[in-house]
Amino acid sequence: MGLDVRQEVSDAAVVVSAGGHIDSMTVDAFQSSLRAALDVAAAHPAGKLVIELEGLTYFGSAGLNAVLACHERGVACGVTVRVAAVNPMVVRPLQITKLDSVLRPYPSVDDAIGGG
Repeated sequence: MGLDVRQEVSDAAVVVSAGGHIDSMTVDAFQSSLRAALDVAAAHPAGKLVIELEGLTYFGSAGLNAVLACHERGVACGVTVRVAAVNPMVVRPLQITKLDSVLRPYPSVDDAIGGG
């Protein structure tokens, strides 16, 4: 299965939505999308990037590392990076690796945009 990534820019944030599989075969495309979105968010007045992962059917360690790297790049350039997902396929790996304390999953894009 492939990966579908879309970027949307609103007044409140830049939102990247991913669906399908993020694994070793698709992670490069996912990372490219995240880098491009981070560049847009860095120039955006809100300075906020939301990575919406609810549509994923597979989220392996490659995807987890890509999201973490995006978060770290965001911190370095002053962009708030948040994850929106309640999908166990995404939330469980975050919990197991204890990354949910860094990449706290929000239940929706709106919650991630408004969250503290």
